[in-house]
Amino acid sequence: MRLAQAQEATQAHLVELVDLRFRQGVAANRELQRATGELERVRASIAPLRAAIDGQLYRLDVLMGTPAGSHRDAFASGTEQPAPPQPAGSAAPVDLLRRRPDIVMAERRLAASNARVGMAIAEYYPHVNLQGLLGWESVESGTLFSASAQQSGGILGLRWRLFDFGRVDAEVAAARGREAQELAAYRSAVLRATEDVESALSRFVESRSQAQVLARQIAALTTARDQAQQAYAAGVLPLIDVLDADRELLAASDRLAIARAGESRAAVASYRALGGGWSG
Repeated sequence: MRLAQAQEATQAHLVELVDLRFRQGVAANRELQRATGELERVRASIAPLRAAIDGQLYRLDVLMGTPAGSHRDAFASGTEQPAPPQPAGSAAPVDLLRRRPDIVMAERRLAASNARVGMAIAEYYPHVNLQGLLGWESVESGTLFSASAQQSGGILGLRWRLFDFGRVDAEVAAARGREAQELAAYRSAVLRATEDVESALSRFVESRSQAQVLARQIAALTTARDQAQQAYAAGVLPLIDVLDADRELLAASDRLAIARAGESRAAVASYRALGGGWSG
């Protein structure tokens, strides 16, 4: 919107210049009409931009749980787009990746499956139930401390699946199979995480590089456009050269705005991929 408004002001100034030359008899009416038509084209492009901005503002209101239009004045402040921060910090990549929720979940699932393997293997050994070992067969006062009562308690406290090792083998195999499955899932989560990080950082770096190149291009095109307008005012260049310079400058400015927006999105993607940014 700011680019279109700036272009509108520039084009209006050009129309004034052509109109002055037309009234002086050094420019044809065709040039005046062409410059006026270009001004109206720029003005016509502002309405869709304003409608798109309104739609985004209303969407932000809904995302905040408020009726559309509630924060229009606060959102439409016209501030410049903040530049994303430069990557900083010296944290180890493994520490950054472990902050990702998917990595944490996969790691905990792997640890749980490993614990289940240990529980399944423990079934090969006898188990002593302290409650059963310390329990008593009878609570009658006459037999409470008898030898038979203590013997029954000792038998009830011991459990050993000596004749059920086949089922124990199957349970151990199943537990190890689930552990292998969770290990594969953990490795896959880590590989996907590294892909996300590398892709996000690559987009961030390349978007910033593109924005820097476009900024230099705009500086050159701005100088060329000013020189073309001065040459037209002096009667050296035709109006078409000035209009072409205007279009090239506007197109480059649009590309720069898109590149800066892509740079910001890439920075957000980098934060998400690293589980909260690149600082430790």
